[in-house]
Amino acid sequence: MGVNSGAVVAIDAGNSKTDVAVVGADGAVLGAARGGGFQPPAVGVEAAVDVLADAVGAAARAAGLDGPPYAAHVSAALANADLPVEERELAEAVRARGWAGSVEVRNDTFAVLRAGVEEPRGVAVVCGAGINCVGMTPDGRTARFPALGRISGDWGGGSGLAEEALWWAARAEDGRGEPTELARTLPAHFGLDSMYALIEALHRGRIPAERRHELAPVLFATSAAGDPVARALVERLAEEVVAMASVALARLGLLDEEVPVVLGGGVLAARHPRLNPRIAELLAAKAPRAVVGVVTAPPVLGAGLLGLDHVGAPARARARLRAEYGE
Repeated sequence: MGVNSGAVVAIDAGNSKTDVAVVGADGAVLGAARGGGFQPPAVGVEAAVDVLADAVGAAARAAGLDGPPYAAHVSAALANADLPVEERELAEAVRARGWAGSVEVRNDTFAVLRAGVEEPRGVAVVCGAGINCVGMTPDGRTARFPALGRISGDWGGGSGLAEEALWWAARAEDGRGEPTELARTLPAHFGLDSMYALIEALHRGRIPAERRHELAPVLFATSAAGDPVARALVERLAEEVVAMASVALARLGLLDEEVPVVLGGGVLAARHPRLNPRIAELLAAKAPRAVVGVVTAPPVLGAGLLGLDHVGAPARARARLRAEYGE
């Protein structure tokens, strides 16, 4: 079976999973599939795109398509596409697969933004394992950061918060730093009675490194209980989110306009009572007309909406796609 000319293959690929939807010109989801993680830095571009290919093929089969080509356009929102040069390299690799007549690759934060706004206009800050911020306007202008960690000036994200909490707790226990309840709550999360025991368990691999992200919620709980050090870390995260958002708004000339600023990722979507209200308060001082919200819609919706924008689909098609994802 062929597919209509305005159809889109929407891809949202993160480090741990890939979601693909074949979206008709009318906004209907014709087929969908989930695949493995997208990690070109670890496996190389072609092997990473092979993972996408498995999910794209499964979604196409679910849509009853014979192809490729499967659609008019591929809209791919990909993790690890942090720089424009990486977006171009990945777009070339995807284009070579022949899934559609045109291909656009963006960093996956753009999909979070588009999922959270009614038109391609606004700013998103995503705080999951790391932290990133992007902005866009309907005329195609964008604002973004490299978001490569400390080498690109970043602070925050679940992993960064866990590292900071461990640093302060270790120094509190051995006397180099000020007292903090984190010295008790962090090891207690793993059933341990001291920071020394937690440090040893992390160093020796008895607690896998990938479990460190579990400490970010412990930090927030310790902050909510009134610990000054934990509170200061939460305050700094709020300041970092606002710094990124306000710079992106300024680059796009939106500081004085009514504009959505959407917050996404596990840390911000959790709506911590000392974090999200503080972000809104600090942002109001810099962008008084900004409207802060939290996006929980799946990013593949945003990838699909970006694709429908690209092919010039009518508003009713975008509305139908949102309805398909319960938005």
